[in-house]
Amino acid sequence: MESDLLGLELILGVTGGIAAYKAVDLASKLTGAGAVVHCILTENACKLVAPKSFEAVTGREVFTSLWSAPQEYRIGHVTLADRAQMVVVAPATANLLAKAAMGLCDDLLSTTLCAGWEKPTIVAPAMNDRMWSNPAVQQNVETLRCRGWRMVGPAAGRLACGREGMGRMAEPAEILEAIRAIRAGS
Repeated sequence: MESDLLGLELILGVTGGIAAYKAVDLASKLTGAGAVVHCILTENACKLVAPKSFEAVTGREVFTSLWSAPQEYRIGHVTLADRAQMVVVAPATANLLAKAAMGLCDDLLSTTLCAGWEKPTIVAPAMNDRMWSNPAVQQNVETLRCRGWRMVGPAAGRLACGREGMGRMAEPAEILEAIRAIRAGS
């Protein structure tokens, strides 16, 4: 088992794209490499993957709501952002990209991203190819890149809708390499 990420505390945000199932594998790989993974699943992500899957591979509580009663009456999104050294969102839907670019905070993940904006952030977009090529989505991506967020993917291939095109979420191994590169300072 690799331990090159030993002690790295990161937030893994998971949105409601069909590629959310790949995030379970990513969480497992991160934990296996020694990272402490705090998962935040959006409401729509919970419709595609169970929070218990992430709890099983990380050994940690999964956060799903801005309104959960945090222990010790701390403000959850601020506490999570403060503890994390890095943020990863995989998959990142067009909806999440728009919210992050505009600073819209209407759920735990978007609020945590806003509170932790200065942390190194990796985003793995995943959506239909026509959505990916939409000028509004591309403008949001460019806004986030200008703020220092690193995009990993998307890749070309078969999409959930059955079409072939650009929009597949990057594979967990590729996202893991981007995390390692940021941790190494490159």
